Order: sequence, then structure tokens, then C-alpha cells
Amino acid sequence: MDLFDYMRETNQEKESPLASRMRPATLDEVVGQQHIIGKDRLLYRAIKADKLSSVIFYGPPGTGKTTLAKVIANTTSAEFKQINATVAGKKDMEEVIQEAKNLRGMYGKKTILFIDEIHRFNKGQQDYLLPFVEDGTVILIGATTENPYFEVNGALISRSSIFELKPLEKADIRSLLKKAFTDTEKGMGSFRAQIDDDALDFLSDMAGGDARSALNAIELAVLTTERSADGIIHITLDVASECIQKRVVNYDKRGDNHYDIISAFIKSMRGSDPDAAVYYLAKMLYAGEDVKFISRRIMICASEDVGNADPMALVVAVSAAQAAERVGMPEAQIILSQAVTYIACAPKSNSASNAIFAADEAVKQYQTSVPVHLKDAHYKGAQKLGHGTGYKYAHDYPGHYVKQQYLPDEIKDARFYEPGVLGHEKEIGEYLKKIRQE
Repeated sequence: MDLFDYMRETNQEKESPLASRMRPATLDEVVGQQHIIGKDRLLYRAIKADKLSSVIFYGPPGTGKTTLAKVIANTTSAEFKQINATVAGKKDMEEVIQEAKNLRGMYGKKTILFIDEIHRFNKGQQDYLLPFVEDGTVILIGATTENPYFEVNGALISRSSIFELKPLEKADIRSLLKKAFTDTEKGMGSFRAQIDDDALDFLSDMAGGDARSALNAIELAVLTTERSADGIIHITLDVASECIQKRVVNYDKRGDNHYDIISAFIKSMRGSDPDAAVYYLAKMLYAGEDVKFISRRIMICASEDVGNADPMALVVAVSAAQAAERVGMPEAQIILSQAVTYIACAPKSNSASNAIFAADEAVKQYQTSVPVHLKDAHYKGAQKLGHGTGYKYAHDYPGHYVKQQYLPDEIKDARFYEPGVLGHEKEIGEYLKKIRQE
């Protein structure tokens, strides 16, 4: 490297985004993800010992996939190569592979190939990599925001260890932001900036576990906010809200008010008040609540509070969850509103949830065995044991029903499911009443 190369790299580092400058250089500097890089974990030991095999890092944006790859680059004695699947082609991979072969053949040196956004490679590009991963020409590190079991070649998956990175905790984000404000070398410490505690909490919360998003927000806040009379750049809650583009409402996603809103939302659907339910939905969306979290609550309510009184409620809830995730905001709010108002207006029943809780109690209370006539009669020797003897095949009888004991002898007269009297459950109840009396 000559003087000009050194100056160019130095200037690029100084001018790079805050999130890039604050990226940890060593494994011990990494914040969060202790479930995979705790000191007693396999990945930590493999990186420290420079004995890494092919891995795929999977997780949402800003959770540290590229950071871990950079840490490995700083730790390993192997040659480290990086390509991005959004712009790289087969020619780029061929050059890396050829160089890796040369290094391995002439010097016995390993090559680690980091492919960011690996899911963007098509099947042919992924297939090209396979033999070189298999024979050890390269050690693959793939990073993806998509489920690798759906988006990455199964053969590559089978030759790699999958590590799922989770969204960072609020405390982790807060720690990173505080460090960024005080670090004079990599962070914003030289700007003489201060951030209010409520603004720090807000950014930590609204980043949704995405460190890059939070760091980008404070960099924007510091660079665009004028100094006050005391010469300090003050970052207030309003400034923070504008920079991360999330609204400030009385809704702390980890505070009591958060749970109060969720509680009111569910109880409004359960209580058949579509106006209140959609109001609380709007409040959550306005505050930046995760659409997936809302969708999960809607699906639970559809089953727990509507159940078989209107079986379509769960179908609508699940379809809405899938559609909202695929479409994204702001259109997702319309989809969620449809599901919420449908469930709020549907007839209600908690019979299905009561049934499973009652059955669970029976499971815990009684030691039971499957009646002989219901046991599997197909495996070798089953008939000699009498398994399946006396079983009546329901479809051979009028109405596709025949009276027969299905519960274990110890609880043969138990009743767990008692249908309600509203909607479709009224019909179910009448049918069960008829066959139970036969």
C-alpha cells in the first residue's frame, strides 16, 4: 500500500457513515447476540480459535451480520474476500475462486468468502459455489435477511451452520447510542452533542432492534441541529422523532402503557366493539408498533374469543397477517383493519380454548392408555397383540358415524368441548347433542 492508498482509505473511513465507523473490530466489542457469541458458545470459540467452518448468518437488518463477518476478517489468518450478491456476477466469483485455489495450492492458506445478501444469488450462482465449499477451496460466510431454508440452495445449507441473529434489545441499542455520542475517534464525541434521556429511550425503542437505524438517526440529528447559545448541540425528543421518522405518542413499547393499549385492543375485539378495536389498532400503528406483533394478537383473538362460532375468523386473521407482511405499511393498515373489524363483529365463543385447558388438566391429573381398538394395527406383530381389534370405521356406517369409545378408560365419560349457542357453534352443539345421546 503506497501513501496515496493509505490517505484514500483513511479519508474514506472518516467520511463513512456513523454506523460503519462504530462497527466493532473485535468479538468482545460486539453488543448483543449472546445466544450465539457468548463465551461458552460454539461460534465464539470457533472464531477465537480461527477454526471457522462455513456459516450462514440470518436475521433482520441492523442486527450484526456484516459486523460478525468483519470481526472474523480481523481475527482470522485466512485470506478474507467479500462480495455483495446484489451486484456481483459469476465472473466475480470465478476470480475469487481462482485466487483461493492459488493461495491454497502455493501457500496452504485458507480463503474465507463473505457473501452479503446471499439470497439474491440465483440457483445457478449458488450451484457454482457448491463444489468449492464442499472441497474446502473457500469457507463460506453468507448473510441474509431471508429465511435461508427457503432462499438458499439446500446443498449449501447442509454444508453450513445456520446462526439466527435476533433484533437487539433496547438496552443494547441504548448502550451503542451513548457510546456513539461520547466516542471522539469513531463517534460524534467531537461535535459536543448531548441527547435528552427521553430522546435516547425513544430512539432505542423505536429502532426495533436495528442498530444501524438508530445510529443513522443520531448522526442525522447531530449533523442537522444548530448549536444553542451554550455551544452545545441538544438532541431533544422532537428532533429524535423527526430523524427516525416515528411519531411520539404516549406509548412506550416496553412500558405499562404499551400493555394497556394491547389489553384494550384485545378486549375491544372480544367485546364486539369494532370502533374501539380499530381505534387502538390505529394508535399502535401510529406509534410504530411491529405489524407482526399486531397480527399475532389478532390471530390469537380469532381463535380464543371467536373460535368455532365463526371458523372464518381465524382464516381471515391468518390471511391478513400474511398479506400485511407481504404488502407492508402503509397499505397493511387497511388489511389489518379488515381483520380487526371482522373479528370484533363475529359471534363469540371461548369453547375451543376452554376445551384445551380442560384437556390439559386431565392429562396432568390422570395416567391413561390408548384403548386397544384404537392402537395402530399396521406394524409387525400388532395383530397378535390385539391392536386394532374391534375398531369400527366410521365411514362404513350411516351418516359416517358410529358410537364408539375414543377416550381412555380412565376418563371415558369426560367432556372437554362444550359448544356455545352462537353462530356456527349452535349447529355444532346440536349435532354433538344428538350423537352423544345415541
